[in-house]
Amino acid sequence: MEKWYLMTAAVLLGLTVRWTVSLNSYSGAGKPPMFGDYEAQRHWQEITFNLPIKQWYFNSSDNNLQYWGLDYPPLTAYHSFLCAYVAKFINPDWIALHTSRGYESQAHKLFMRATVLIADLLIYIPAVVLYCCCLKEISTKKKIASALCILLYPGLILIDYGHFQYNSVSLGFALWGVLGVSYDWDLLGSLAFCLAINYKQMELYHSLPFFCFLLGKCFKKGLKGKGLVLLIKLACTVVASFVLCWLPFFTEREQTLQVLRRLFPVDRGLFEDKVANIWCSFSVFLKIRDILPHHIQIMISFCFTFLSLLPACIKLTLHPSPKGFRFTLVSCALSFFLFSFQVHEKSILLVSLPVCLVLSEIPFMSTWFLLVSTFSMLPLLLKDELLMPSVVTVMAFFIACATSFSIFEKTSEEELQLKCFSTSVRKYFTCFTFLPRIIQHLFLLSVITMILLTMMTVTLDPPQKLPDLFSVLVCFVSCLHFLFFLVYFNIIIMWDSKNGRSQKKIN
Repeated sequence: MEKWYLMTAAVLLGLTVRWTVSLNSYSGAGKPPMFGDYEAQRHWQEITFNLPIKQWYFNSSDNNLQYWGLDYPPLTAYHSFLCAYVAKFINPDWIALHTSRGYESQAHKLFMRATVLIADLLIYIPAVVLYCCCLKEISTKKKIASALCILLYPGLILIDYGHFQYNSVSLGFALWGVLGVSYDWDLLGSLAFCLAINYKQMELYHSLPFFCFLLGKCFKKGLKGKGLVLLIKLACTVVASFVLCWLPFFTEREQTLQVLRRLFPVDRGLFEDKVANIWCSFSVFLKIRDILPHHIQIMISFCFTFLSLLPACIKLTLHPSPKGFRFTLVSCALSFFLFSFQVHEKSILLVSLPVCLVLSEIPFMSTWFLLVSTFSMLPLLLKDELLMPSVVTVMAFFIACATSFSIFEKTSEEELQLKCFSTSVRKYFTCFTFLPRIIQHLFLLSVITMILLTMMTVTLDPPQKLPDLFSVLVCFVSCLHFLFFLVYFNIIIMWDSKNGRSQKKIN
């Protein structure tokens, strides 16, 4: 019973931090004519409530796609419609067609923040609690500590409750999907993940690990027997869920194509704003977007993405295991973030979710990554005037992780899950015993660099000839970190000798 009291306290603390952050500013507050993501979400409520469903994704006099046109899948649109339906009963002015553009008030801000919190309570938080309760081979205390640290992750809180978005909905559905396929509720897990993709198309970052893990299960069961039956059931579940979500948009071919064009706007370019991936960082030295034709940029980003995630996906298909699945989710999402086409800075949250899931397994490296992921969004957070909430939430998260998992004591080869890799290297270089010390020193250097860059960005004015100097430095430093983590997680995947033993759990 004490376990549930403590878990309830962890959830309440997470909710308190969320609501406290929500009292601060949001994206585009008081900044006409475009405002920001807060206005985008409000505008989608306006459009979905006042226009017929066939006009939601089309440009018209009532729906100017240049002004925050709807560019997320149908489930986001349905969610916007549901929120608008509630808003109409409170204050119809909030969603009045045309006249509500740029609407801002304390009452409306309270309503919008509440919609995020309710979505969190219904989808994301229950999934986190159940996931942590289902963790094996760790004590009840560690399960509660895991839930607390995941719920205190500052990146998601600052974006959803500060900047303003509904990332917890798609991430929550994805987490329900992870739970399902990890514990042999494969059809329910597939359904949940399909809902995640149909809420935000960026969930495709996680699609290959889901596909490879489930395909590996089918191979393991035998494609001439139970495996074939499972494969057919999974295919039917995926097709049925997509058909139901997209049914109103399947009435006409042009309707379907227009939605797809809105979801995958390849004309926007290789990347947007200052994002901590390869293409943005490399453009400091070579302006790829100006030199290479558009279609070549797409091909190069596809090749780099595909090649970087291929080894982990092959390993997962041949040796499916829940642990391999979790780490492959991290690796693939990170590959997509670093190398794929049209990446936003907030997409790092798609990597952070699976890293949260391995927090209890590699607490030191997971905590480090989650700190860097939040730091990588610093230019965006400063733009939204969220410096103080960022500092406080990052410190709270770090203290929670450091005290709950004693992360500084978890830096041996075994606890970093580098034992097999180090043993392999020592066959050729017997003196290779210094890896944990190197990682500790890199962590210290990393933290000092992030603190100094944050202080410089906040206190110093950049040179007139280099107005984006500090933002670019933040992105470049973060990108170097992410490349290091990509190598690290792939080493864990490729040198994991326990996957074979874990397969018994899937059969």
